[in-house]
Amino acid sequence: MPKTTNPMAKRSGASTNIILTAIVLVVAVAVIGGVVFFGGGNSNSTNGSDKVAASVLHPEGSNKVLDGGEGAPTLVEFADYQCPSCHSYYQTVNTKIEQEYDGKINFVVRNFPLNAHPLAEPAARATEAAAMQGEFEQMYHKVFDNYSSWAAASGGQNVSSDEQRAQEQFTKFAEQIGLDVDKFHEDMQSDQVQQSIDEDRADGQEAGVSATPTYFLDGKKVEFERGGDPAQHLREKLDGALAK
Repeated sequence: MPKTTNPMAKRSGASTNIILTAIVLVVAVAVIGGVVFFGGGNSNSTNGSDKVAASVLHPEGSNKVLDGGEGAPTLVEFADYQCPSCHSYYQTVNTKIEQEYDGKINFVVRNFPLNAHPLAEPAARATEAAAMQGEFEQMYHKVFDNYSSWAAASGGQNVSSDEQRAQEQFTKFAEQIGLDVDKFHEDMQSDQVQQSIDEDRADGQEAGVSATPTYFLDGKKVEFERGGDPAQHLREKLDGALAK
């Protein structure tokens, strides 16, 4: 007689396979979840916090607008000199902070030129070239104080792409602050200046910067409230840092 198969045994085998498969999946999800939960986070975190390492935000030699000395709170801005928002924050936030916290904090400015702004990198090269003659702060102010003369298109509604006009303005600024103009032009085109800009941008990307301006205070990103007063918000953060 032909050999018969027990239908109950067949169903039981299938059920067992399904159960085992489900168990394997559950274990896999748990393991993966554990890796994500325990191993996630920014590589620059400190003890699970959201702080970014000082070596990323303001490595030795970074350009300072304010120098409060060792141990003072450190405010870092990643900026694009042609960014309209950066210019607006410069006028409404940065200048006030400079006046009120001079000698109390370190204020570091890093380059983060965006592709949408064709003159942002030439402007960064101008400030870095001035820094090589010890005049970063003066060029930083010249570039932002005279924003409309090089960064804005005719009518002021859009950003300019006129690099010749921008370069003429940067040369004028260099003359006004007493730089060696020939050296300034040479340094603007140097590999050293380009490398400095590239390193700033790479550090910004590592810190999670995706837009400008982006500020960090003592390693933590400053989040501004929509509709609030950014200058007052930053004052409160700075005062809190100074009180520690």
